[in-house]
Amino acid sequence: MARTRGMIRNYSEDLRIVRWPTGFVVVAVLVLLYLFVPRSLDDNWANVFVIAGYTAIGAIGLNLLTGYTGLPSLGTAGFICVGAFASSYLGRDSYYGGLGWNFWAYVGVTVLIGGLIGFVVGLPALRLRGVYLSIATLAIVFVTVYAINVWTPVSGGNSGVAMAGAVSPTNINSPKLPIFSFLGINWDFTNLHVFGRSLGRSQSLIYLIWGFVVVVAILCNNLVRSRPGRALQAIRDRDVAAAVVGVSLFRYKVGVFVISSAIATLAGIFFGIYLQTSTADSGTYNLNLSILFLAVVIIGGIGTSYGPILGAILVAAIPSKIVPFLEHSAALSWAFGKGGFSEGDFAALLYALGIILFLIVGAYTKTDGLVGIARRIGGYLRAWPLAR
Repeated sequence: MARTRGMIRNYSEDLRIVRWPTGFVVVAVLVLLYLFVPRSLDDNWANVFVIAGYTAIGAIGLNLLTGYTGLPSLGTAGFICVGAFASSYLGRDSYYGGLGWNFWAYVGVTVLIGGLIGFVVGLPALRLRGVYLSIATLAIVFVTVYAINVWTPVSGGNSGVAMAGAVSPTNINSPKLPIFSFLGINWDFTNLHVFGRSLGRSQSLIYLIWGFVVVVAILCNNLVRSRPGRALQAIRDRDVAAAVVGVSLFRYKVGVFVISSAIATLAGIFFGIYLQTSTADSGTYNLNLSILFLAVVIIGGIGTSYGPILGAILVAAIPSKIVPFLEHSAALSWAFGKGGFSEGDFAALLYALGIILFLIVGAYTKTDGLVGIARRIGGYLRAWPLAR
């Protein structure tokens, strides 16, 4: 019998990351884009993709917690703060009062710290749910920001401090990738040398951050398609019924908080590296930052594997590309000119409208964000001309 296009016939096919022959073509195209696109971007667009990269990492962790397990969280900003300042203290040069660890050492320890904090935060999830759990996780933001701010050796107090990877007069603390040295590639935080060509800092960070995006996305995708992943989704749908059939709520609820928090902390590391200097204040690490990550998950597709990546690219482009474009439109020029609207206010408004719009569209069309829309279009094209 001839194989039907788009039809999964057995469980082993469902477990494959690349299911169809055309998928290998897509993977090859993505690899080529990863290798060559950053080289052609100007600094403005490079910054957009750097922001999209660390936002995608944090959103993937939040999607694992909220999208697949059904545990709402508004504490992402707190873990971003922990990741930025823990890695800063461990990794920045001794000239700035840090310990001067190498890249891989302070990334590993910082992610471990985030996981331990996630374990503590995850304990209330055994008793709380819904809006009560959201409020409990939101409290983490204020507690962590205050604690880090008063811990001046780590945060520098109100004056701020240099992040990991900041250039000092004595040394540049940078990750080394000797596995690529024989290809003529050398990487550090200031530039990337590829076959004698030097790229800027933002273009270099794209390679590093998006490499981590791919690794985190694949690991989380494999997790949700495994037995623990099915347990997480059972908890999301009916946690009491899942416990009745033998799913350990303590193991999986607390465990997913640990993993999600560790991933958010990893995003915080790159957030700090991108900023270069930062202060632990409520103006940067606040509820708006947590809502931004929630907007990325909902717009991209909550409970989908690669929706957070698509959502991160769109959301990252809003402040620097979409808002300036709308600012010069005739309909909105008054709001910016005389209405007292700032670009930051309008970006926050677009995030909120995006959340509302995609929730309404998802409720009526049974699609999940950008990924759901893309799947529906793909299904229509596969079934054409028989589709209605």
